[in-house]
Amino acid sequence: MSRPTRVLVTGAAGQVGVDLMDVLRGVTPLGGDATFQPDAQAVGEAEFEPVGLTRGELDVTDRDRVAATLREVRPDVVVHLAAYTAVDRAEGDADACFNVNEQGTLNMSRAAHDVGAHLITISTDYVFDGEKGEAYVEYDEAHPLNVYGASKREGELHCRDDDTIVRTSWVMGVRGKNVVHTIADRAVSGERVRFVDDQRGTVTASSDLARALATLVRARPGGIWHVANTGATTWFNVAAYVGTLLSRGEDFATPIASHELGGSQVATRPARSDLNTEKFAAAFSALPPWRDGVSRLVLDRDRRGELR
Repeated sequence: MSRPTRVLVTGAAGQVGVDLMDVLRGVTPLGGDATFQPDAQAVGEAEFEPVGLTRGELDVTDRDRVAATLREVRPDVVVHLAAYTAVDRAEGDADACFNVNEQGTLNMSRAAHDVGAHLITISTDYVFDGEKGEAYVEYDEAHPLNVYGASKREGELHCRDDDTIVRTSWVMGVRGKNVVHTIADRAVSGERVRFVDDQRGTVTASSDLARALATLVRARPGGIWHVANTGATTWFNVAAYVGTLLSRGEDFATPIASHELGGSQVATRPARSDLNTEKFAAAFSALPPWRDGVSRLVLDRDRRGELR
């Protein structure tokens, strides 16, 4: 009998990390769709041996510690989720952001190569400037507009050709802080919300992303892959849809322009950074539509305390 595939997951306490750890154990995470099997094969309970490490357990900026950890764990695959993701804060904290997202990724790629493990690392739609006018494919030229996007792009450039880079966007999970929870909290409390209608992108349910990552753990394809739920949208449309799910009227969400946010958004966002995911859909199968992912998240919100 073959042994389980040992998978080291960094950032295992984050919203994607907790969902991925569930998926690798053969469990459908909160907000997940048990029927979504992009490689047409359910994850077996003993197929993977996940080793999850939190930020407190592994500082990815410490090259020596990263190398020693991978030599100790001896993973077959490393899924590198640990990242600096505070987009606005990064504008005034560039050194820390680059240290995590660029140097940390370089450290993981080198250490994975040294122990013969395949690296899967997460990047972002913010490597693009939004000027294309249509959804971005994997080979489009990157031109980030903010510190966070630039740091993730530099991390990509440090990866080896046989590493797998997964670009994703607007990630949201049941267990984690994200915009959908904010919208839902305000809907339940009777408040109204205002969201921009001039930034277009792709929503990604963390449970669906986690299942897609398990597929890539199996396939270890290398190269760049865009992974997100199907269909592009705006934050206003997301807010309005959450309001509909929670029985709020049409006046719950009001569309605004980005310039109306004033100083609440420090970092420049691309006006249109939706990801073309046809490559992943052709090789495996498409992720569910974004409304499906959001509705599952909202439905399972009250169960957040069940799994930690």
